[in-house]
Amino acid sequence: MAEVEVELIETPEGWSPYLSLEDAQKLDDVREALRQGDLQKASNLAHLYKITPLTV
Repeated sequence: MAEVEVELIETPEGWSPYLSLEDAQKLDDVREALRQGDLQKASNLAHLYKITPLTV
């Protein structure tokens, strides 16, 4: 799981909030790096977490 910091842009128009093109590309880059198993690249762009299931 990755936590990617982005800025939501608020406007009075009906399409708000939205991301800048740069932030959208950043999300795509992190997603692609994780799919390829490139944790180094993903960790340069985001905070990475490993989720472990719990048995109750």
